[in-house]
Amino acid sequence: MTEKTLSTFEKYLAVWVAACMAAGLILSQTLPGLSQALNNWQIRGISVPIGICLFLMMYPALLNLQLAELKKLMRNPKPIFLTIISNWIIAPIVTVLLARTFLTGYDQLIVSLILLGSSPCTAMVLVWGSLAEGNQEQNVINTTLNTITIMILYAPVVSLLTGIQNIPIDRGLLAVSVIVFIGAPMLLGYISKKYITNTKGTEWFNETYRPAVGKISIAALLTTLVVLFSLNGDVLLTNPGLMVKVSTPLILGFIIVVGYNLIATKLAGLAYKEGIISVIIGSSSHFEIAIATAISLYGVGSQAALGTTMGLFWEVPIMLGLVYLGKWLGKQGFWSPSDD
Repeated sequence: MTEKTLSTFEKYLAVWVAACMAAGLILSQTLPGLSQALNNWQIRGISVPIGICLFLMMYPALLNLQLAELKKLMRNPKPIFLTIISNWIIAPIVTVLLARTFLTGYDQLIVSLILLGSSPCTAMVLVWGSLAEGNQEQNVINTTLNTITIMILYAPVVSLLTGIQNIPIDRGLLAVSVIVFIGAPMLLGYISKKYITNTKGTEWFNETYRPAVGKISIAALLTTLVVLFSLNGDVLLTNPGLMVKVSTPLILGFIIVVGYNLIATKLAGLAYKEGIISVIIGSSSHFEIAIATAISLYGVGSQAALGTTMGLFWEVPIMLGLVYLGKWLGKQGFWSPSDD
């Protein structure tokens, strides 16, 4: 198999993320009027520039939805079920326990961790899985299933976990966020994919359209970071301890969940290609919907928006490291021999 190499953006994504965060902080101090103007551009309390960027982030991810692939679900259900357990039971529980331990008195930061821990990834895992040379058919099936389950489970799980912590949130606005930032892009993605494949062909869609839209998604992501940190600049610079405070449970959460998934996939007897995909999907979060929901609930300059953004900051290097760790473990015979 030819080893897939990282594009420039993928290879240095962690660097771009850090650079955009720094640029936002600098803008907040050098051009405070710009930050204020961005903050004032709202419709019913929702930031218009952030809303546009988040939509552009979500739409390409939801082009990956392939409902026909769900027919293959029962061919090899074990790795699929393992990721479902990790995504919807292990990760949320670990996250909320860590948030309660480290973030007592910081309700918005607790909510930010709950939003991240309750949102299984549907986008970047396709990149990580390809780089790790895992089972991409399983990857597509799992990401498609995740997209559907987020629509059904995200709002109820977040409501349950915040309720247990006695943190009031606007559940109606939470449901609206799911519809706007997942439902609408998913519907548009399905319609546009169907139209383009019928008129231009599947090859043109996969080789030309989706890569081009993917670049727009990355640009939107980086733009969102600049805006977020320009609006959060004063809060961060006057209290930089918040970034450290929220980073501690975020990093510990990744370590615990990744460790759980490594052990679970080994005990389940999975081969490398299935095992690494299960670990990657079971350990990552859908930071786009988490950021979007945090902004909808609390605003662009909120601690909740900061917390979800820090989740993105740490996830990129950790998941990239997991790709290389997984390949090394595979060579060491950590997983069962492949049936191929």
